[in-house]
Amino acid sequence: MNKKFSIIGVPMDLGQNRRGVDMGPSAIRYAGVIEKMERLQYTIEDLGDIQISRPTREEVQTRDRLRNLKEVAEGNEALARKVDEIISNGSFPLVLGGDHSISIGSLAGISKHYNNLGVIWYDAHADLNSADTSPSGNIHGMPLAVSLGIGHENLINILDYQPKIKPENVVIVGARSVDDGERELIRKTGLKVYTMHEIDRLGMSVVMSEIISHFKDRVDGVHLSLDLDGLDPIDAPGVGTPVMGGLSYRESHLAMEMLEESNLITSAEFVEVNPILDEKNKTAAIAVGLISSLFGEKLK
Repeated sequence: MNKKFSIIGVPMDLGQNRRGVDMGPSAIRYAGVIEKMERLQYTIEDLGDIQISRPTREEVQTRDRLRNLKEVAEGNEALARKVDEIISNGSFPLVLGGDHSISIGSLAGISKHYNNLGVIWYDAHADLNSADTSPSGNIHGMPLAVSLGIGHENLINILDYQPKIKPENVVIVGARSVDDGERELIRKTGLKVYTMHEIDRLGMSVVMSEIISHFKDRVDGVHLSLDLDGLDPIDAPGVGTPVMGGLSYRESHLAMEMLEESNLITSAEFVEVNPILDEKNKTAAIAVGLISSLFGEKLK
């Protein structure tokens, strides 16, 4: 794995309607992510945070049935350009969220550097909604669909190309809350999904081995998009949309360790840490622990 990496924070909370997740990047930094990575002998560049504009009270916050569309699109455009620059400079991009809508910008900036980018979507949710299927209009439930070229033109055309990824190059891990429209899209596209049912039956070791084998000769890079609500809320309480029955802390560490050993991961993001809903920054500390495992920390 690239030993030079750049951290970029995205204090975005406009993709949903609960405040606090904009403080996620600060919470993860406070939990010691930079110090931890320095101990692992990485060269670190902290680029600070993307500036996110906020709508005024007078502005209409729902456009085309999408909450804060203008501001979410602008923030993701800025993120996409920054991530593009990071990769062009030969660095590994590590993006800290913010809500999961920031994946729209991450994948836009990353995918242009690959012919066949793979994506591991580690999440309780499929994030495959659009304005036509979303019950809420929250864009943080849409980034995977947007990256597949499905959604509002202001989102799918960031950096002036689409789609960013192909359905056969996506694997969802840990899903347990999927809307009807998302189920239909999964059937239509043939997206590979490991629900909690499959993970419980097969075990995380088998699931990750299958995922690594699936990507080995198929892609030229793999992006990890890890939503902390993929973990069970007992382990990660500080998230905006917790879903019981999730992945354990130990299962998640094993997944990260196996990904590190595979040497497949070329970019990563950790999202949806909400310090307001957390317990003594527990979820941010868990994010740092998982990042450390992904980048090679071992017990011996």
